[in-house]
Amino acid sequence: MKRKLFKATVAGAMALSTGFMMVPTASAVGEGPDYGGNETINTSILTTYEEMVSFLKNQEAKQEHMELEVIGQSVKDRDLYLVKYITNPNNPTILFLTQQHGNETLNTEGALEFIKHLGTGKMKGVLDGVNILILPRLNPDGAAGDVNFSLEDYVADGSYNLTRYNANRVDLNRDHVSRIQPETKALHDNVLGVYDIDYMIDLHHQGTSSERDGELVSGSILYPTTPNVDAEVLLKSKQLGAVVFDAIDSKGWGHLGKYNGGSAETISRNGIAVEYGISTLLFEMRGMADHYYEPYVLGQKSNGYLIKQTVTTLDATVRAIADRSIENADTSFWDTLPFQNTRPSE
Repeated sequence: MKRKLFKATVAGAMALSTGFMMVPTASAVGEGPDYGGNETINTSILTTYEEMVSFLKNQEAKQEHMELEVIGQSVKDRDLYLVKYITNPNNPTILFLTQQHGNETLNTEGALEFIKHLGTGKMKGVLDGVNILILPRLNPDGAAGDVNFSLEDYVADGSYNLTRYNANRVDLNRDHVSRIQPETKALHDNVLGVYDIDYMIDLHHQGTSSERDGELVSGSILYPTTPNVDAEVLLKSKQLGAVVFDAIDSKGWGHLGKYNGGSAETISRNGIAVEYGISTLLFEMRGMADHYYEPYVLGQKSNGYLIKQTVTTLDATVRAIADRSIENADTSFWDTLPFQNTRPSE
């Protein structure tokens, strides 16, 4: 399915865990170069919408337990796809949501790699204990740069630009109450309002300069912070975060901080937890694929590690839910995990 990025960087990242490469530790992700005007940001190495659709359809044809559903259309009439693995309706269900913001790309690349894993022996038996929903790329128009406003000030030099907003210049992650945009309406009407979902990880990207304990982070996490969230939902959200933190921060190439996030229920992490009783976790990966503000854009040398970080996150949480070990996850780390701060400019 993939060309350069998906084959090269994911393959390289997977090799890290097999011992075939000698690599630096945490610096490989956290300390990777930001853009700074010093390298070309080439969007042509990313998975296009057409390539993604082709990949998903091919995997559906190959995988016994995978089902593909169109849940709606974007502003520009691109189909929005939901990947489903539902083997037992009584099992707990997790939803992975990527690319509400079109310029936040590597979580989608990781989600596609994870979908491929679900069709192999690597995940043998896991689907017996958990149902999985994956919504890759809620914002395909922003990811394609097919929008109703100018992107001429954006950094990327590839064949197209990518933007945070949908085609109507709306931030989808601030539309979870009004649901004016077709993408958020489809998510709520045809996924959240239909399936019995227990957990959700909302995968995003942030800027490049956040650090914890003086070291740049590879990502940051946060549970719902609205005061209206149910106590049990909050506990399970923190347990979900514990699984992710233990899986990533212990690897040597990952370094996570606590995200400084607001309490507004227009944000999916908060609103979805309150309205649907779903335990939610925000995951913010370091760096964006494109932006008009250069300090937000990450150079591409760490792409393989960052994609691996997403695959590890999805794999670890699915396994913990499937074997119910998530129910015993120690949430005490949240009490001492520092909020990340922005590294001062040099």
